[in-house]
Amino acid sequence: MRSLYLNGAWADSASAETLDVVNPATEETIDQVPAGDPKDVERAVAAARAAFPTWSALSVSERHAHLARVHELFSQRADEVARTIATDIGAPLTFASQVQTGLPLTMWSTNLDLINGEVGERFFNGERVGSSLVFREPYGVVGAITPWNYPLHQIVLKVIPAMAAGNTVVLKPTEIAPLGAYALAQACHDAGLPAGVFNLVSGTGPVVGEAIAAHPDIDMVSFTGSVRAGQRVAEVGAATVKKVALELGGKSPNVILPDADLTRAVKRGVADVMRNTGQSCNALTRMLVHRDSYEEAVELAAAAAAKVTVGDPFDSTVRMGPLISAEQRERVRGYIELGISEGARLVTGGTEPPEGVGRGYFVRPTVFADVRNDMRIAQEEIFGPVLAIISYDTEEEAVSIANDTVYGLNAAVWAGSQERALPVARRLRAGQVDINGANFNPLAPFGGYRQSGVGREWGAFGLEEFCEVKSVQL
Repeated sequence: MRSLYLNGAWADSASAETLDVVNPATEETIDQVPAGDPKDVERAVAAARAAFPTWSALSVSERHAHLARVHELFSQRADEVARTIATDIGAPLTFASQVQTGLPLTMWSTNLDLINGEVGERFFNGERVGSSLVFREPYGVVGAITPWNYPLHQIVLKVIPAMAAGNTVVLKPTEIAPLGAYALAQACHDAGLPAGVFNLVSGTGPVVGEAIAAHPDIDMVSFTGSVRAGQRVAEVGAATVKKVALELGGKSPNVILPDADLTRAVKRGVADVMRNTGQSCNALTRMLVHRDSYEEAVELAAAAAAKVTVGDPFDSTVRMGPLISAEQRERVRGYIELGISEGARLVTGGTEPPEGVGRGYFVRPTVFADVRNDMRIAQEEIFGPVLAIISYDTEEEAVSIANDTVYGLNAAVWAGSQERALPVARRLRAGQVDINGANFNPLAPFGGYRQSGVGREWGAFGLEEFCEVKSVQL
């Protein structure tokens, strides 16, 4: 049974209720966390508010030193954390090590480099704008509410830049997969981070998340999750006119132009959708292919999906683990049934459990062809390993289909050259667009248009999200 982390110490919750943490690969309860109570949020906010004057008054180099010590200690425990996350969310161990643990550490060190370099100098020591000096200053107390699909990564993207900028933090991690958050809290404690700078309150969104969003002494809320929950956070936060940053859902298009390397584009596209069992907000779940190459692309996608091995996350041959919960499994199965009823062609996968899997929340890698963009499986975020392949006749039609959604988080363009792809990428209404499988860039801004959210994470853009802007006229 876990505790809360408040004011530099582990503490009991005001609530006697607990929440089970379930291993999705075995359906076994592996831990319990406090259900949390608004009184716990009060205690956490009070601790963060009390710590803010001293923490924000530290020099950037002093805050850097504190966060670097926590990073060093957490890095030493990375293998243990990866195994914890592999158990917590069912991610294959290699993926849990490289992406669920390694990527957050990369983002963490990137933020440390930023505040220790030109960006930190410009932000916190002021930059000259005409006859004025412009400074970035912390908001105060930041409430961070994070999801279960990348539980540690999303925490790091909020907590580390917020603290680096001089804010103090109250974190509500997902109650479904909270163990990475507890590992971070322990590292903060063991590294001697000043009391009250980082606080953790476990619990559900309607109770703890709502209390954080509504609290008058929380100056900013950064939320990642569903559109519906994000709307509620924004609504509640508006009552106290606090800043609210939202990273929400997506239904991202993967536009494959006629001169692209079709085999590579399709193979990479399928792998992207199956990554993290399809539980990625930026997954490229709509593959748009020119009609002349369409059937070949469908065959390639079916073959690629069939090669995705599903099973025990600790089996080194497995590439895809379970979905996070029984509820999520039923949601995904429901969408597969819906796709069939809508008239899409089921090419591979389906609602039956994968072969050789007796328990756990597993689904088959699934590919649909003959999908129209007005079908619900093309418009709604399924959050599972389900790919919809859509045909087009002209580039203009491809761009129109790609942009025909309420979301705008991610997109991709494949073409014979960057020069061919770039004009198409510029026309896509999305916060980021990959061209020909471009390399990951931790300095680039991440965030979405329209109902995919408000604000940006990653790099200097993510750091600035946690800063007020002050101009001083000279």
